[in-house]
This record gives sequence, C-alpha cells and structure tokens, in this order.
Amino acid sequence: MANSVYKINKGINQSIEFKGLKAQYIWYLGGGVVMLMILFGVLYIIGIPSLACVIFIGMAGGLLVFKIYRMSNKYGEYGMMKAIAKKQVPKWIKAYSRAIFIKL
Repeated sequence: MANSVYKINKGINQSIEFKGLKAQYIWYLGGGVVMLMILFGVLYIIGIPSLACVIFIGMAGGLLVFKIYRMSNKYGEYGMMKAIAKKQVPKWIKAYSRAIFIKL
C-alpha cells in the first residue's frame, strides 16, 4: 500500500464560531435580522416613507450587531447562562428554626 496522508480535523468538540460570534449569539443575530425585516415591512405598509424606514432599520441593525458582538465577547459561549443563573441564586438564606437540619 502507498503511504496515505489523512487530514486531521482539530476543530472537534469546539463551539461554532462565525466571524467572531460564538455559539448561540449567531442565532440571536439571525433572529434579530428577521425581526428587523418584519419591522421594515410593517413600517412600510403603515405608510412611513421608505427612506425613513431604511434609515431607522439601518440604525437599529447597527445597534443590534454592536450589542450582540459585545455580549459574545463579554460572556463567551456559556457565560451569559452563568450570569443569568448567578442572579437567581439568593444572597443569603434565613432559617428561623433548626428543624430543617434535624433528620427524623
């Protein structure tokens, strides 16, 4: 047999990344773009001039991209879920009786 050269895929078990966006933020950006397209259609049907619609949607889209890239860089793949979970943990627990620690 001749020598075979196999290319090794070194990206196994790594999170998906697209132009700097990590994991779920790709879906957030896609959903935001779809919502902006729907908003543009609604504004246009209402009768707002198309140039005003384009300017408003362009600014809102720029803000959306800025915010999502900032969240992606700040929290990473799992950081936002950890931050939300940390907010739900109570700072302290008050126990007025020792009965909860006594096993019957």
